[in-house]
Amino acid sequence: MLHSVNEYDAGKERLKVMIADDEERICQLIEALIDCDALQMDVVGVAHNGPEACGLVESLSPDILITDIKMPGYSGLELIEKVKEKEENLEIIIISGYAHFAYAQTAIKFGVGNYLLKPINKEELTGTLERLGERIRDRRRLAEDRQWIRQKSEADIRLFRMNLINRLTEESGWQPSLEELREKYYLHVEEGVFQGFLIKVDCDGEIGKAGIDLILDKVQSLLENSFRSRCMELVAGIKGLGCTGFLNYESEKTEEIRRIFRDCLNQLESEKGIFGPVMFTAALGNAAKDAGGLPESVAQAALIIEDRLLKGTGKLLERLPVASAIHEQNILEKYVRQIVHAIEVMSVEEAEEAVMQMKRTMLEVRDVRGFEVREIIYSAARLFLSQVDVKNRAEAFKEFEQRSSMCGSMDELFAGLVALQTAYVEEMCQKREADTVRPIRMAKQYIQNHFSEPITQEEVSGAVGLSAAYFSALFKKVEGEGFAKYLIGVRMEQAKILLRETNIPVSKICQQVGYNDLKHFTHTFEKATGVKPTVYRKMYG
Repeated sequence: MLHSVNEYDAGKERLKVMIADDEERICQLIEALIDCDALQMDVVGVAHNGPEACGLVESLSPDILITDIKMPGYSGLELIEKVKEKEENLEIIIISGYAHFAYAQTAIKFGVGNYLLKPINKEELTGTLERLGERIRDRRRLAEDRQWIRQKSEADIRLFRMNLINRLTEESGWQPSLEELREKYYLHVEEGVFQGFLIKVDCDGEIGKAGIDLILDKVQSLLENSFRSRCMELVAGIKGLGCTGFLNYESEKTEEIRRIFRDCLNQLESEKGIFGPVMFTAALGNAAKDAGGLPESVAQAALIIEDRLLKGTGKLLERLPVASAIHEQNILEKYVRQIVHAIEVMSVEEAEEAVMQMKRTMLEVRDVRGFEVREIIYSAARLFLSQVDVKNRAEAFKEFEQRSSMCGSMDELFAGLVALQTAYVEEMCQKREADTVRPIRMAKQYIQNHFSEPITQEEVSGAVGLSAAYFSALFKKVEGEGFAKYLIGVRMEQAKILLRETNIPVSKICQQVGYNDLKHFTHTFEKATGVKPTVYRKMYG
């Protein structure tokens, strides 16, 4: 099947052509000879002298320039020299007469090999433009391919590095070597210092995942730009709510590295107003003398960062002291005793006091560490969830853990545990209340359906599945009055309706509302309303 030129080229990028000639007639002729639709080109500008042409090239950025070799202002050769300094890839076609052919040959030194002799032939012009168009498009496709390859290569490198970070943080016992880091992860590491780091982001949950991702991208870019020329290698990746990784640098640069970290932290802190309710903290693990110490240094940074809970955010934290004596306080054992009782009596206040007592005890421990506080809080949350009715205990703890990971202070962490407890204890109270009200609601419905019958409390309690004694006490607690009084009220209300809205004899109404003795019915009605049934009918019927 044959295709027209227009159909075949419909998907091509349109190119911009500019014409420069001091003769208006020549410019018009050239423009008329160019089949723009077939070539997928547009004439975007016409100039009649050298300076004008130079200015238009700069403002219009054409892909192809068709210029006369001789023009006022400065010649075509001078124009070519000037525009090539600014637009190296600009393709140029020189137009010359036989008398100026030698000038055209000189243009070769500027990389111009396309020239047309006057008078201009349409086929020759079209052929030249087609060749140049293909050359331009091929060059751009090649540039796009190279850009794609470069981006893919960068993406592959980032993937390798993220895999390395995951391995450093998750695989115990691994001690990488220089050769392994170079060959397997394509790192430019050398003998020197290896040091893990972590910059943690704490924020209000309202920021959302998209906002947090943008902030973490900013943190990673800042680190990469700040350390690129200051160390031999930087590996950084986003993991959870932090940017973690390691540096490899010369030992004499230790203080410089610490200074740069502080500068990065200060810059992030200064931009907090842009990000919203967010806090930043940085931690450095101990400096390792070889690559084998990297996993330990990265793990240390993750532990050190937890000290922000006690020392505050916005700081560079270093050095990992020994653990405190907090586990000698039996904090969790005391918490369990208190929280179990709070759950039994369904007391939100007692549950909160259990947490506050745990907090007071922790603060009394000398040199308590942030990671110890978080461990105990998480253990307490697991113990609490084990004592209450939860559909998916693992999922509930995971949600608590995610919310807690955004907390930058000890107070926020404890408040999160209180909120978890309160939510479940209140839910239990509501469920118990619902379980209490449900059988009474069923009993009231049963009464509405059977009040005309000689029903008893034993009959109704059996219908809702409760013992008569428990039903009697529960009914009075929920309704504020006993079963018998409630039943009389229902029957009297129905009797009022029948007296007002029908002509049914009182003796019949007596039977329809569950009474066999007219005298007893009349006495009960008068006691409830203050008047006899017949008087009531006269008053309201």
